[in-house]
Parts: sequence; C-alpha cells; structure tokens
Amino acid sequence: MKKYARLFKYIRAQTSGIALYFLFSVLSILFSLVSFSGLPVFLNIIFKKGNIENVKPESYFEVLKYINYELSQFMQHYGDHGAVMALGLICTLILISVFFKNLFFYLSFYVLAPIKMGVVTKLRGELYNKLLQLPIGYFTDQRKGDVMSRMTNDIAEIETSVVGTLEGLIKDPINVLIILIALVFISPILSLFLFIFLPLTAFVIGRISRSLKKQSNVSAIYLGELLSTLEETLTGLRVIKAFNAEHLLKGKFFKTNTDLFHIRRKMQLRRDLASPLSEFLGVLVLIGILWFGGKLVLSSSVGLPAEGFIMYIILFSQIINPAKSLSTSFYNMQKGSAAIARIEEILQAPVKVDENEHGKQISSFNHSIEFRNVNFLYEDKVILKNINLTIEKGKTIALVGSSGAGKSTLADLIPRFHDVSGGELLIDGINIKNYSLHSVRTLMGIVTQEPILFNDTIANNISLGMQHATKEQIINAAKIANADNYISQKEEGYDTNIGDRGNKLSGGERQRLTIARAVLKNPPILILDEATSSLDTESERLVQDAINNMMQNRTSIVIAHRLSTIRHADEIIVLQQGEIIERGHHDDLMEKNGMYKRLVEMQELK
Repeated sequence: MKKYARLFKYIRAQTSGIALYFLFSVLSILFSLVSFSGLPVFLNIIFKKGNIENVKPESYFEVLKYINYELSQFMQHYGDHGAVMALGLICTLILISVFFKNLFFYLSFYVLAPIKMGVVTKLRGELYNKLLQLPIGYFTDQRKGDVMSRMTNDIAEIETSVVGTLEGLIKDPINVLIILIALVFISPILSLFLFIFLPLTAFVIGRISRSLKKQSNVSAIYLGELLSTLEETLTGLRVIKAFNAEHLLKGKFFKTNTDLFHIRRKMQLRRDLASPLSEFLGVLVLIGILWFGGKLVLSSSVGLPAEGFIMYIILFSQIINPAKSLSTSFYNMQKGSAAIARIEEILQAPVKVDENEHGKQISSFNHSIEFRNVNFLYEDKVILKNINLTIEKGKTIALVGSSGAGKSTLADLIPRFHDVSGGELLIDGINIKNYSLHSVRTLMGIVTQEPILFNDTIANNISLGMQHATKEQIINAAKIANADNYISQKEEGYDTNIGDRGNKLSGGERQRLTIARAVLKNPPILILDEATSSLDTESERLVQDAINNMMQNRTSIVIAHRLSTIRHADEIIVLQQGEIIERGHHDDLMEKNGMYKRLVEMQELK
C-alpha cells in the first residue's frame, strides 16, 4: 500500500469528513438490514396466520425468535385484529428503515464528494508545483508529450480508478462485514461453510487482476508518445508540409495509436471481467448455501427455522453487489497504481537546485560575478571545466565559440538554472547558493534567442512577473524596446491577444516584446542569448537598437552568434569544449590569430 501513501496523506488531512462518511455508511447499512429483516417476519405472520409464540427466548442473540415472541405478544394484546395490526407495524418499520437508509446513503456521498475532489485537486497542484521547481536540465531527457500525459491522463486515471472507487473501498467492506456478522448470528454453521468459499473467490479475482498494473503502465507510455507526436506536428506543421513529410508523421501517429488501441482493449476486457466473474462466483456460493442450508432446515436436530433460512438467503444476496463493487474497485486500483507510479516519478525527482528560502536576501548588485574554478557535469559528461572568470559591475562580457562549446550552460549557471558541479560561483563575494534563489533571479533579466511568449495580451506579456506595473511603465518599456510603434497601430493596442506563442506577431515584433519585458523588470544584470541571429535585416536593426538601449548602465552577459554585434564588448570569452581558450578585446584577439579570428573570418565569408 506504500504506492498509495501520498493519496492516503491527503485523505488523512480530512479525518473529520472520513469519520462522518464512515458513520453515515454504517447507519445506512444497518437500516438496510432492518428493512430486509422485516420480510421474513412479514411472511412468518402470514403463513402462521397469527399463531402466538409464548416461549420467550433465553438469549437476545436469538434475533428471529425474539422478534417473533415480541410480535406474538403484540398480536395477543390486540386480539382478533392483532395479525393485521402486526402487518401494519412491520410495513411501517420497513418504510421508515428504507427512508433512513437512503437518507444516510445520500449524506455519505454528500460528505465524501469534496474529499474525493480535494484529493485530486491537491495532487494536480502538487505535480504542477513540482514541475516549476525542477531544474531545466530535468526536461532535457523528457518528452513534452509524456509530461503532459502524466499531468492530464494519469491524473484523470487516478481520479476515476483510485479516488473514484474510494467509497467502494470504505463502504463495501463495511457492508460485507456487517452482513457477515448478521449471518453468523442467524446460523453459525451455515456461515462456516460461507467462510470457506469466500476466500477462494477472492483469490481467483486477485489472480486475474494482477496484470492490469503492467498493462496500464504500457498504455500510459503509448499515450505519452501519441501526445509528443501531436505536439511536434502542431509545432512543426509548416516544415512537415514543406518537406511533404505528412506520411511519415501519419505513419508514426497511427502505429502508436493502434498499439494504444490493442493494449487498452486488453485492459478493458480484463476490467469488464471483474463484475460478471464476481457475480458468477457469488451465485455459485449461493447455490452451495441453498443446498447446504436446505439440508439444515430439513434436519430437525440443527434447529434452523425456515424463516431464518429465508432471511439468511436474503441477507447473503445483499453481499453480492458490494462484493462485485469491491472486486471492480480492486481491479481499478491495480490499473490506477500504474498512473500513481508515473506521477511519483516526477514528485520524487530530486530538486538539484535548492530554493534556500532562508538564505540571504540580495537586493542589489554592487561589485562582481565571479566564477572560481567552476566545473559542470551533466550525466557524467564534462560540459564546463576549470572556468575562472570575473564579470565586473557595468561591464559587457561576450561568450563566443562553436556550437556545444558550453556558452549557454555557463550563462545558465548565473540565474541558477543549474548548480555548479565543482568550484564556486560568487556574487559580490558570496557563494550564490547562500542567497535565496528568488532574490538572485530578481536581479536578472533574460532575453533568449527564441522569443518565449504566452497566449495573453501584449500588456500581460510585458508585465510578466511584474503584475503591479502601471500602464505608463509598460508603455515606457515598450518605447525603449522599439515596440510601441507597432503596438499602437493595433486595434486593441496593448490589450491585443498575441495568440499561442505570439504567433500573431512577426519574429521581430515578438523579440522586441521580450526585450520590453526585460526592460520593465529593470534588472542590474542582463543575460542575452543573441536575439538578432534569426531576424531579417530591418528587424535586426530595430532589435539591436532596443538591446543597446537596454544594456546602458547594466552588467551584460551576451551569448554571441553574430560576432559583429560584440566588437565593443569589454571582454570576449572564447570557449572550446567547455574551457576558456582565449579572452580579451576584439582587436587583441584578432591580433592573436587564434580561434576567435577564425570564427570572425568564417562569418565574414558567408
């Protein structure tokens, strides 16, 4: 049951609600027993036609005899009309008991509904919160579609298969237990026969349901692949059509879709087997009870009265439905446990970048950022090696090198998207890990090569993380980013929705919007992953002017792809295979006739 520990933790937080549900369930079951026990008494009055029972039972545990004795005294009291009065009393008691049975049945669901929804809501919220906490490196090896599948399909699976059967897992065992106790009171010998066969039926059901967890896990993997293919198709639709690759994506999608169909069909057939199988086994046991109990009734030495046997059969028939429901719940729990395991993989994933909420608060950047003998490894592969670099306040540092040299990784260490594997990274002489993560990132603004925008208004995209910014501040930031002109020309201005990923804007417009976002934050430290490399000439000029405006009086780390844009950097750092091989001003590096000069000459030849 350890795999369900997280769900049980959420449930334990609402113990008062669970206690009420338990109470209402027990009361509903007890009143149900009362209503059913009235039927054999009713038949006994009719068939005996008002015969009087004057012998009081020696024990109150002889329930039927005691009820017959009390009814006999009641009928004797009313004389000739006693039998009719007794029938009226029994009918009234049955009606009242059925009313209270259904009242408490409804109240049990009324109490349980918010508990079930609360468990799923907390689980979904905890999963999303963990996704935000995990370092960027975690998602490098994860399919986006698979993560989305866990967030949607697996949560839905838990909601229907585990939490959805919660009432069955609590109420049905109570129902079965109470009825079994009542059956023992009626006939201990017949109940002994019953206790031999019930474990055998439970064993058969358990054996069949065992494979559901494995099948459910395979199904979830296929669904993740399906969503990944769909996400890639929607993102790369232009390229797919341009290269006539529709048949390739279609083949990949349909193969996964067919595999998903086959595995889900097997799961559904096995799960659908639970109810009819448990019903058949229940009827099989009932036949055994009819045969064995009938022999007891015919045997005068045992002393099981006919009305007692009828009541026994009626009560046993009430076990079949909760037993069916319990077996179905068990099947669903096995199926849902695979979804829990997939979600736990994310929830248990280590957060390698510690938030350090109680660390020092850094509110201003005063002196320098220093890399001191920094190394960084990713899955035992060396990405950065022995980096020693000091970035003084107000200086512009450019990082250049061939693809895979470690430029982006080095820049990502500053806002702690990753933590160093060795050495130290210091801000104003203090290890960056000793600061709270939130305060460190407050000092920084980042403009990436690919504009990251959200399906929202222009104003909300600019003020991301700065919800209290005024309209004037947003407009001023847009002006600095050379974005106000095109925004003002739109019909809804700053309230214009830019669509998914900003697809209603051109590349240059999207990039200037991300620059406006960084300007509004007004950070002392800027990290720029060359924002002009994928733009046309006119857009590049506008964006570069916006960047130059933004970089004034700020410390800037520029990842340079177009080397012509970093000629005036205070220091150029040349990286190769994770190591600094050259550093200096543009003119000095050109004179060295090394890697930097070769990179510049290669770009000039293009």
